[in-house]
Amino acid sequence: MASTSRNTGHDDTLSESPEPSVFSESPEVSSAKSKKAAKKDRKAAKKAAKSDEHDSGLTPQKAKNAVKVAKIVIPAVGPALAPLAVRAAGTVREAYDRYQARKIGVPVEQLSEYSGHGGGLLARIAGAADGLTELRRAPQVTNDDVSFAQHAQGTLEQLTASVRAAEHMPSTRRKAAHKAIASELDGLESELLRRLGVA
Repeated sequence: MASTSRNTGHDDTLSESPEPSVFSESPEVSSAKSKKAAKKDRKAAKKAAKSDEHDSGLTPQKAKNAVKVAKIVIPAVGPALAPLAVRAAGTVREAYDRYQARKIGVPVEQLSEYSGHGGGLLARIAGAADGLTELRRAPQVTNDDVSFAQHAQGTLEQLTASVRAAEHMPSTRRKAAHKAIASELDGLESELLRRLGVA
């Protein structure tokens, strides 16, 4: 029954359909084989799911490899990157100082004088004190303006002492004290601006 292919010269018996044999399998044997095949398929599916799980996350082996690489790379690259990191940190600090100074209304050079929770209030008090000095030097100053400047100077000194004392208070009391100081300062500043002819 074997035939030889003309083109290849190979025996074509394997490609023919198998004939039913006398020794066919019993249903119990084929059932046992199908159970084994099903068990084998389940194991393969579990293994595939486990490997997918490990591929997407961090495994202990991947962590060990990352530590080994870091031990080699950081000492080699660290000295080259250190000056860049220092320069970047300086730039960030400078930008933050400019932001803080602009926020409370003082030059960057004077920022250290107005630090703390009441820094903004201290800056406002210093600005009001400068305004009182200008009021005293104004050419059209009156006796009433001079007496106001003297009284306001005493008030500003008391407000400065209050802001410094409030620094050590608990936050709720400090906020209440700062609110009271700010309202007192608002009235003083508006009167000063009126006397200077701005408002």
